Amino acid sequence: MRLPGRQRAIARELSGSNPEIIDQADHFYHGRNGRLKLRDFGAGQGELIHYLRPDQSEPGLCHYSISRVPDIGAMHRVLKDALGLRGTVCKRRELYLVAQTRIHMDTVEGLGEFIELEVVLDDSATAEEGERIARQLMCSLEIKPGDLIEDAYIDLLEQR
Repeated sequence: MRLPGRQRAIARELSGSNPEIIDQADHFYHGRNGRLKLRDFGAGQGELIHYLRPDQSEPGLCHYSISRVPDIGAMHRVLKDALGLRGTVCKRRELYLVAQTRIHMDTVEGLGEFIELEVVLDDSATAEEGERIARQLMCSLEIKPGDLIEDAYIDLLEQR
C-alpha cells in the first residue's frame, strides 16, 4: 500500500521503539519459478533470496529461502551473466517489529512510499493465523482493503 505519513507514528507506538533504518538495493534476475533477487546492504554484504508468492492484493502466504552472500559483486556478475538482470529496486526501509510481524515502511526510488507487513510464522502456525494477524495490524495501521496493491516493487517499476 502507498504510505500515508500517519502510519509511521502508529507503527512506532505499536513496536514501542524507533525503527531500524536499512538501505538496500535488490537486483532481480530472470527466472522461471518465482522471483530471485540479490539484496545488497552495501559494504559487500548481502543475501540471495528466492521467493514464491501470489500476485494478489490480499494477504497471502509467501515461501522463501535465503542464503547469505559474502561477495555481492561477484555473485551479481555471475547471476547477471547466467540469467540476465531484470532490474534493480533501491529503497530505504524503516523496520518496526511488532511481535512476530515485521512492518516495513519503504521509500522506493522512482515509486514513492509503501507499507509492507511480513508476518513470520513458526512451524506450528497456520496461514489462517498469519492472515488474522495481518488483518489486525492493517486495522491498527488504518489500512483499508482498497489501499492494497498486488504487484511487487520490481513489477511496478517495469509498468512505468
